[in-house]
Amino acid sequence: MAQPFRVVVIGGVAAGPKIAAKVARLRPDAEVTLIEKGERLSYAGCGLAYYIADMVREQQSLMTTPAGVVRDVAFFQNVKNVKVLSRTEALEIDRGAKRVLVKSSTDGSQRWIEYDKLALATGARPVVPPIPGVGLANVFTLKTIEEADRIKEFIAANPHCKMVIVGGGLIGVEMAEALVGRKLEVTLVEMLPHILAPLDTEMALLVEKHMRANEVELLTNTWVEAFDGADQVEYVVTSQERIATDAVVLAVGVRPQIELAKAAGIEIGSTGAIRVDEHMRTSDPDIYAAGDCVETINLVSGRPVYAPLGSTANKQGRVAAIAICGGDERFPGVLCSAIVKVFDFNAGWTGLSESAARELGYEVAAGLVPAPDRSDYYPGKRMVMLKLIAEGATGRLLGAQAIGPGETAKRLDVAVTAISAGMTADQVSKLDLCYAPPYSAAMDSIITAANVIRNKIAGQMNGVSSIELGRRLDRGEDIVVLDVRSPAEYESGHLEGAINIPLGALRKRCGELPRDRKIVAY
Repeated sequence: MAQPFRVVVIGGVAAGPKIAAKVARLRPDAEVTLIEKGERLSYAGCGLAYYIADMVREQQSLMTTPAGVVRDVAFFQNVKNVKVLSRTEALEIDRGAKRVLVKSSTDGSQRWIEYDKLALATGARPVVPPIPGVGLANVFTLKTIEEADRIKEFIAANPHCKMVIVGGGLIGVEMAEALVGRKLEVTLVEMLPHILAPLDTEMALLVEKHMRANEVELLTNTWVEAFDGADQVEYVVTSQERIATDAVVLAVGVRPQIELAKAAGIEIGSTGAIRVDEHMRTSDPDIYAAGDCVETINLVSGRPVYAPLGSTANKQGRVAAIAICGGDERFPGVLCSAIVKVFDFNAGWTGLSESAARELGYEVAAGLVPAPDRSDYYPGKRMVMLKLIAEGATGRLLGAQAIGPGETAKRLDVAVTAISAGMTADQVSKLDLCYAPPYSAAMDSIITAANVIRNKIAGQMNGVSSIELGRRLDRGEDIVVLDVRSPAEYESGHLEGAINIPLGALRKRCGELPRDRKIVAY
């Protein structure tokens, strides 16, 4: 009797279950074994902050299919035809003999499992910086359901506590909203000049202002020097101040779990994650890898990038499975697209920021457009600040960012498609987007932003960011600042020394402006 096609998958959260299930579908004759160190399988790690916030009430919801079936061992074995070894750790890969040494945490037994093809989906672990006191009680990380449960249990026992979040990335920002929603006193500490590092400064500042308005104490340009306390954390010592707290959530990023691959001699890429080709194949032709343990390619810059996201992991898992079964499936790379809910705001980005593009040597033209997300006369309209970034010489789109209470994901997804297709601002400006007053303006803001870029490239207008204008004014440059808002808006707050001529009166009053000085209008 012929030996079955043996596929072993290590890692059972995102990419691993996707690989295992897809291989089993493509090759019903295959013997597919999924190895998971923990007890839970295929859970939605991206939903943990919402679980802590009690927006997701039941833990089981994070492990349930849209049809309401729990993705447990029985589900994978009976529905997906995948043999699952949960509570089992992979200790060693013997590439020569094509086998994996595993250890059961239930009884401590060890055994070798042979494979024809091996897939690594070992994921990532939270970064725990070597800060004095980091081992004190009530200093939490958040990557697993077990960690989320510990945070929830602490909050239940201390319903009026103070908590400090270290890190202003996606997890840190999500946790800030979650904890404020639980009526806790929250401080977020970020060592960089602004939160959500992929955003340009003027966009990130909008999010920061909104977070402060929602009772988050936000400290940027501030780094943590120590955690202080007897047995449990009582103070966070920062470069600026000493903050009293009852608990800390570390959210300073994740690191790929590559130890197993590295020990087996598999090539590690320049980002510190496993290097793979378009087929998700490692340096060993019989070993594949996908998800948070691998690096990929930035589709704009062409450079290696580490982009640990659940959406990416699932797509890579599918590609790896098809390739394992002999198909010519390829994963081209990512734009590092992301979006996050921040109280009543939505904040997202894709591709390169303006600052990143300039650092890479691009000549940049950017279009920044504040506009409602539907026709301005339609009830329920909400504002979106949209920024498009393009290559100045060609108009090719490089990136996009969108912030505000309005529908940002729609505009960003259009930008993702346009960037992936190599489209220019001119092409984007003529896209036949769906239109009706409840959904967008007749000229959607992404089309308007593309036209702003076109005007700049054509030399019809120049632009300067609010951040750059501030720098120039601080340097004492001779600039006339023209505020074209209404008098009421002007009186509510304006730049010092700005001249107020409402836009509707500007044509008649433009003679009041000097012709021999640089004018910046806003």
